[in-house]
Amino acid sequence: MGGTRDEEFQHNGGDSIANNNNFVDDGEFDDDGKPKRTGTVWTVSAHIITAIIGSGVLSLAWATAQLGWIGGTATIAIFSGITLYTSNLLADCYRSPDPVTGKRNYTYMDQVQANLGRLNCIACGIVQYINLSGMVIGYTITASISMVAVHKSNCYHKNGHTASNCVYSNNPYMIGLGIFEIFLSQIPNFHELTWLSNVAAVMSFGYSLIGVCLALTKIISGQRGISTLTGVEVGIDVTSADKTYRMFRALGDIAFAYTFSQVLVDIQDTLKSPPPENEVMKKANVISICTTTTFYLMCGCLGYAAFGNDAPGNMLTGFYEPFWLVDVANIFIVIHLAGAYQVFAQPVYKKFESLASAKWPNSSFVKGEYPIKIGNKTIFSFNLLRLSGRTMFVILATILAMAMPFFNDILAFLGSLGFWPLTVYFPVEMHIAKTRIKRFSMKWCVLQLLSMLCLLVSLAAAVGSIQGVGEALRTSKPFQYKV
Repeated sequence: MGGTRDEEFQHNGGDSIANNNNFVDDGEFDDDGKPKRTGTVWTVSAHIITAIIGSGVLSLAWATAQLGWIGGTATIAIFSGITLYTSNLLADCYRSPDPVTGKRNYTYMDQVQANLGRLNCIACGIVQYINLSGMVIGYTITASISMVAVHKSNCYHKNGHTASNCVYSNNPYMIGLGIFEIFLSQIPNFHELTWLSNVAAVMSFGYSLIGVCLALTKIISGQRGISTLTGVEVGIDVTSADKTYRMFRALGDIAFAYTFSQVLVDIQDTLKSPPPENEVMKKANVISICTTTTFYLMCGCLGYAAFGNDAPGNMLTGFYEPFWLVDVANIFIVIHLAGAYQVFAQPVYKKFESLASAKWPNSSFVKGEYPIKIGNKTIFSFNLLRLSGRTMFVILATILAMAMPFFNDILAFLGSLGFWPLTVYFPVEMHIAKTRIKRFSMKWCVLQLLSMLCLLVSLAAAVGSIQGVGEALRTSKPFQYKV
């Protein structure tokens, strides 16, 4: 396994050699002494698409309904452009000080440490790992909603769309997903997740296309809802206060759909070199973000056109026929989110295990690898720390998801929490420090203005999502939510 080989290298003095960029490449190790990286622009694009296209895509029809044709499409396009720009800034920070030949920064925190210092690194770590954990909780909620949707679709098909007994608890489905994720969590690292990301990326395209086709069919059939340039109307659909809060939550939902920067550095660390990692990463950013934005616009616009101002929070929950196709779409979502869960959880696992290794370097519980063999071939290797620590993380995430299963409000809160600091602030500040942009120069002022505007958007989304969670808690109790 990759982890075992890395440990053997470290044991043999790899730390001292790894910091030397003149390390001799023997075909098995990279210039830093770690196992040879094999990632390409296509594998990295698959990882990014898996991270981006997730539960956020399903809320875009609702978000567009709150902002209207003009505001909804413009916001999706603007967020896409900002994310692409700042992701490219982040790609240049993988190596320091030179983006091509400098020392590697393996994690987002390493990049911040190298460019902005220790205090910023600590702040980044707090935000990053809270956000990553929140994403896992959000994906648990979304996957359970899709599993319930399959059950409901079959129930409505059998008993009619007005049947009152087609209401189910999310809890059993969350528990089932948690058990499955415990097994997947034993995959040691990102380098061995490529197959899972490829499957998840295919699934994301599958359910997005089904959602678009179902919306298009509804539009063509003449059953489309009422839509307006400005979205839900005050006095007809909502009150003025509700309209404001909904718009804020819509901004948070769209921000959540583009919040994936916290795993970009870990993904970039899988790239082989040459060519330079930052060049390949920028190509992958363009491919993945342009691809997902196209799907986002189709889902948001066609979903809004189909449902109008009554667009549901999760677009697929608005369709019941053909029930088998709706079932297939929801199954695709579950498969995709099962993979995306691990993409976001891996950096959390990696950080926890690296801290444990530093504190107890000679512990067999922390370091020991126990291979499982069939004949002379090792098919799997497990580690006691990995088994216990990752299992506890999944159990805790599942319990928290069961306590707060409010789809749009949770997505908006996660979006507001992660978008500004991780997607905008730190990449911008690192770029300023790395390229030594003069304070109060034109470029410095433009970058600071961009950061300030994104901060205001994040604050507005946080206000709207907190208000939404408060409203949801008034009508339902933790652990007793049913859909």
